Amino acid sequence: MTIYLLLALALLAVFVVGVYNGLIKLKNKVDEGWADIDTQLKRRHDLIPNIVETVKGYASHEAQTLENITKARSDAMSAQDTKGKEDAENMLSGALKSIFALAENYPDLKANQNFLDLQQTLTEVEENIQLSRRYYNATVRDFNTKIEVFPNNLLASPFGFKKRDFFQASDDEKKNVKVSFSDEKKQ
Repeated sequence: MTIYLLLALALLAVFVVGVYNGLIKLKNKVDEGWADIDTQLKRRHDLIPNIVETVKGYASHEAQTLENITKARSDAMSAQDTKGKEDAENMLSGALKSIFALAENYPDLKANQNFLDLQQTLTEVEENIQLSRRYYNATVRDFNTKIEVFPNNLLASPFGFKKRDFFQASDDEKKNVKVSFSDEKKQ
């Protein structure tokens, strides 16, 4: 009888260790995904002063738009939690769209190589942010599922594992707005 009890306890211990290790692996992937998002957002934050300075030279009387971008960047950099970062980054995305829309009124700015390079780099960063968001959200989905399914849910809570929030796009970002600086000739 004692041997069966020891065997049952050993199997239970193996199960608990397996569930715990699986949760730790997914938690680390979620943290890695968030770090990737943070890295891409920092790249975007670093580009913004260069864009603002380039636009200032051509559109100095558009101070309000430039101030809005600067404020949105500051808010995005100081946001702490997932929801705060999500909201601040969505505001920053809207502000960036306004500066590129503003550039449409300045042909010299649209033709400026430095501005075009900055726009291209920002486009690449935005694509990387989207990829990072997708990876993060996929790992959050897997993690949340793992801590909610039975019997993992019996162990997840006592070990301190909590659901994570998804990093979601704002309604404005979902509209697929595209600003083009190329001269398209209508025929």
